[in-house]
Amino acid sequence: MAAASEPKTGPRNTITDVTGLHVGSAEDRRLKSGVTVLTAGSPFTASVAVMGGAPGTRETDLLAPDKTAPGVDALVLSGGSAFGLAAAQGVMDALAEAGRGFAVLSARVPIVPAAILFDLLNGGEKGWGENPYPALGRAALGAAGADVSLGSVGAGAGAQTAQVKGGLGSASLVLDSGVTVGALVAVNPMGCVTTPSGRHFHAAPFEIGAEFGGLGPDPARGLQMAPPSKKLAAMASLGNTTIGVVATDAALDKAQCHRMAIAAHDGLGRAIMPAHSPLDGDLIFGASTGAQALSDPAGELAAIGHAGAICMARAIARAIWEASPEPGDLLPTFRETLG
Repeated sequence: MAAASEPKTGPRNTITDVTGLHVGSAEDRRLKSGVTVLTAGSPFTASVAVMGGAPGTRETDLLAPDKTAPGVDALVLSGGSAFGLAAAQGVMDALAEAGRGFAVLSARVPIVPAAILFDLLNGGEKGWGENPYPALGRAALGAAGADVSLGSVGAGAGAQTAQVKGGLGSASLVLDSGVTVGALVAVNPMGCVTTPSGRHFHAAPFEIGAEFGGLGPDPARGLQMAPPSKKLAAMASLGNTTIGVVATDAALDKAQCHRMAIAAHDGLGRAIMPAHSPLDGDLIFGASTGAQALSDPAGELAAIGHAGAICMARAIARAIWEASPEPGDLLPTFRETLG
């Protein structure tokens, strides 16, 4: 039997290892919130899978396999709860100014689906007069490039988990076939990303190298009940949600992107406990740039979905590992709790 190959990340270990994809983030430190945008030089195929009980979205109906729109111009992840859906308008306006969009006779309409997380009770200044999210969306699009900042940035700037600060994370894998899969995620769940000891990640079995500290799995055995939620104690329990994107350069249609997004939710469930609660709007977009044709679509799609789940779990842990402290935080960062 041939030995299994060593898992290999892309050169950046982020979703932009999928050639052609760019990510930009913008945040307001006083607001403790922000926006992250995934885009490309031309429209790309996308779908979505929603498994949380409290999602907030814009234009996600277009991503169903039976709907007309053949591709999207950008995907938006935003803080701000329903106010944050306006970030997509800023992105849409900037894309329209650049001549991007779905052609309808002489008109062009940029297709910009969006999802939001709730970060209105995180200690930031929320008494704005004018909705800040359209400007943040425009700024995030303007910052889009191959380098992806992680931690307390963009849509993860004000994110929190049950015990520690959340954040923005990303990770990638290169399969033996040469296909690249990557994940991007803003982590703001009701549940815990760390084990009950507070010193290890649920996603530890999937870590490559020391990408989130190399702390290894928790040595405690058996079922351990989670400690009381510090997020609940900080009066921020009514708003949660983990939102993200799993992407590949494999040529997938909308139905296959949907299946990949469903599989990526397995990674969310491995890294966050509990996940997909009635108070979380957990959502994952699936995206394909279509650069690599598949010789065995059914078999290869299973491997791509599995890789997407692994990337999502790792990206979630990386988000928490890279979080940084800010004045006025209600919760510590994970690294601060290690002493």
